[in-house]
Amino acid sequence: MTFSIQKSFFTFLAILGLLFVMPAEAAGKRSQNKQLIVAQSKYFSAIRWNEFELAWTYVDPAYRTEHPLTDLDKERFKQIQVTGYEEKLRDVLADGGVEVTVEIRLINKNTQVERVIRDTQIWRWDAAAKRWWLSTGLPDFSARPY
Repeated sequence: MTFSIQKSFFTFLAILGLLFVMPAEAAGKRSQNKQLIVAQSKYFSAIRWNEFELAWTYVDPAYRTEHPLTDLDKERFKQIQVTGYEEKLRDVLADGGVEVTVEIRLINKNTQVERVIRDTQIWRWDAAAKRWWLSTGLPDFSARPY
C-alpha cells in the first residue's frame, strides 16, 4: 500500500512539474515568434527601401563569411528599385526553422522594366545569440522572373 501511495505521489509531482514547464516553454516559443516577426519586418523594410547593407545585417554570419558582398553586388543593387514585397508562403521546418517564400517586384532603373522574382528564405533561431538569422542570403535580383 505504501508503494502505491509513493507511486501516486511521484506521478502527481511529475504532472505538476510538467504543468510548470509547459507554460515556460510556451512563453519561450511566443517570445521567439515575436522576435521572428520583428526581424522579418525590419528585413522586409530594408529590402523594400533598397537598404541592402542594412538587410545584410540580418543574414547569418556564417553565410556572410562564405559569401561576402562584392563591389559588383553593391553596384547591381544600385541599378534596381524594389517596388513591392509580399509574403506568399510560410512553413515551419522540422528543425524549428521557418521557410518563407516572398514575391519581390522590382524595376531596373536603366530600362524602367518591372519584373517579379520569388525568393525562398530560411530563417533559423540562434539560441546562443537569442535571435533569428536569415541563412539563405539576400535575394538573387538577377534571377529570371517567374
